[in-house]
Order: sequence, then structure tokens, then C-alpha cells
Amino acid sequence: MKKKILISVLVIVVALVAYLAYSVNKSSKLSPRGTATFNAQGLEMKVEYGRPSKRGRLIFGEEKDKALQPYGKYWRLGANAATEITFSQNVTFGGKAVNAGTYRMYVVPNLQTWQVVLNSEAGVYFGAAEPNHDLDVVTIEVPVTLVPVETERLTIDFATDTTNILMNIMWDKVIVRVPIALQ
Repeated sequence: MKKKILISVLVIVVALVAYLAYSVNKSSKLSPRGTATFNAQGLEMKVEYGRPSKRGRLIFGEEKDKALQPYGKYWRLGANAATEITFSQNVTFGGKAVNAGTYRMYVVPNLQTWQVVLNSEAGVYFGAAEPNHDLDVVTIEVPVTLVPVETERLTIDFATDTTNILMNIMWDKVIVRVPIALQ
């Protein structure tokens, strides 16, 4: 009798592990990992994030309209694992001082502005749950730019202008630019 119970439990455990492996593999195909890097002026930056696709969905909007990412709500800024940003040197992030290191990065999108937050809790795989806000290091507010051309897959990249490095976050018809500079 004990042997039958042990075999049954083992079969259930194997089935659960197989299902979890299948789910992780499927979600990584729908939202592959992406990496954005910057290396100039002695500063190295890297953003690692999941890249979901629009696939005909309403991305940003009101909760009543069933937007994938409702205005005013926490978003891990990607899919699957929490988004992380690493700075090799001390920087200003949206005008606020940030020490070198790796941070969890998340946002709270709204129609005209986004709050972009760096949090000291790094290494979080399932970033769907809100972070411990007591560990927030810096919160900035940046304007939203609406563009006529749609970006199908969430994209984060770096560019430069005359005074700053810009981290660009693009998805759907939205671009958000975060200014970053060496301290």
C-alpha cells in the first residue's frame, strides 16, 4: 500500500515538473528575453527584460477597457522575470543620484507620464508581484510621447543627445525617454 502511494506521489510530482517546464518554455517563446547595452564615456549599462508582443491587444489604457497594462497600476516593465538595470558607475537617473549596481526597474504608466522606479530588490524571476516599495531607491516621472508608428514587441534601447544618454522604452504607440548621465 505504501509503495502504491509513493508511486502515485512520484507520478504527480513528475507531471507538475513537466507542466512547469512546458509553461516556462512557452512563455519564453511568446516573450523572449532581451538585453539593451550602452558602453561609452567609461559607463557601462545593461537592461535585461522580457519582450512581450502586442498581438492585436490594447496595451495601455483603462482597466474597464481591458487594457493589458491599465493606467496607474504596477507593471514589471516586460514579461516573466522582473526587469533589471545595471550601472557600472554612479549616475543620475532622470536627474536623481543612483549608485553603481543592479536594480529592479518597474513602472506605473499613465496617459501623459510614467513613473519609473528603481528598486534594490534584484534577482526576482516572477516579477508579476509588486516589489517591496520600502526598497525603492529612486522614483522619477517622465513624459509619454505618442507616435504614429506602432512597435509590436516591447523594446528598450539607449541613444544619446547633446547632454544625456537616453534610455528609450517603446511599445505600441508609446515612447518614454529616461535621461541618464554620469555623476
